[in-house]
Amino acid sequence: MDILIKGGIIVTGSGTFAGDILVRDGRIVSILPGLTPPDGVSVIDASGLTVVPAFADIHVHFREPGFTAKETISTGSAAAAHGGYTVVCAMPNLDPVPDSPETLAVEQAAIDRDAVISVLPYCSITKGRKGLELVDFNALKGNCVAFSDDGSGVQGEAMMRSAMEAAAREDVIIAAHCEDDSLLRGGYIHDGRYCAQHGHKGICSESEWGQIARDLKLCEETGCRYHVCHISTKESVALIRRAKARGVNVTCETGPHYLVLCEDDLQEDGRFKMNPPLRSAEDRDALVEGLLDGTIDAIATDHAPHTAEEKSHGLAGSAMGIVGLETSFPVLYTALVRTGKMSLERLVEAMSEAPRRIFRIGGALEPGMPADIAIIDLEKEYIIDSRNFLSKGKATPFEGWTVRGEVLMTLKDGRAVYNNLTK
Repeated sequence: MDILIKGGIIVTGSGTFAGDILVRDGRIVSILPGLTPPDGVSVIDASGLTVVPAFADIHVHFREPGFTAKETISTGSAAAAHGGYTVVCAMPNLDPVPDSPETLAVEQAAIDRDAVISVLPYCSITKGRKGLELVDFNALKGNCVAFSDDGSGVQGEAMMRSAMEAAAREDVIIAAHCEDDSLLRGGYIHDGRYCAQHGHKGICSESEWGQIARDLKLCEETGCRYHVCHISTKESVALIRRAKARGVNVTCETGPHYLVLCEDDLQEDGRFKMNPPLRSAEDRDALVEGLLDGTIDAIATDHAPHTAEEKSHGLAGSAMGIVGLETSFPVLYTALVRTGKMSLERLVEAMSEAPRRIFRIGGALEPGMPADIAIIDLEKEYIIDSRNFLSKGKATPFEGWTVRGEVLMTLKDGRAVYNNLTK
């Protein structure tokens, strides 16, 4: 259906302006103020609303195949559309692990059958995500977005060097979950003040930044495209900032929760348990600074749903992971943009344009491009209630928060994949 989005305020990473958007055959034809609806075109009244390029999340867990009690391609992609996303990249900690064309085909079949948005699968770096033998990058690269062993770090330096050399030959991304298992020592929250005061076991910051330091050296030597997942420490920011200044081919992401929460916000509840953990206030502030100065390229949710039972055992006993697709924009808009810490343009760039650019997945709010668009009411105030989530996962540290910025409609190729726009 051809449509005209009329009367909205358009926000991209490069600016804010009033304009109408004409969409024909799923693509943007023109963006101009005061467009007259052609015959047969359906008009979407966006007056008083904000129109942005739909978001892209380069780090989600949709759990299918293998763990469909937690999430499915159907529920995960619906949750993404609810949050304003039209493309997500799904991590490979699945059963079977997508480490060969045959195992990847199992996941792709579910995507083809059930996804309401674009779901791009990762393949693992090593077979079975065991860190012992590399996958065949050449055989897989045409059917996956990047390579990651997310959920576990590649422990061996020689193995990571081999992976980066292969990735450089094939011009693909290594997206690294950086975690040194030898430094974990049974920890499950940040090794900081809250941990000490409440008798928990801590995860030290070096378990993350130490492996990042190793990988940056290898990246510099191999020249591969290297992306660091979910950074959470001030040392990680500093290491990546210095590496970028040297010309190292590195990009990185952080999550919404690391930008607005810290160990001081912890409660004895599984919805505050994720990996990496919430760090100190100093770490949180360094992440915000890194996002503002471009050290941190993108915001990714690390959407990681679990069953209610798995999240019901407090900080010590619950599974690691929270959901984030349906809260990311309103939480960040409320906590960072409305407080003056960040511009809306920078937030849109980090949630939409940078992820698409880094992972070469296309899309922009400009003529000739697919009409992947989110329409948002920035003034709508509401309380986050996980009972309204479309995801199977309900564990969020933002439960009960009062936020502004409700996604009312998400268009994928000009078709509404989520619609709560009533006017």
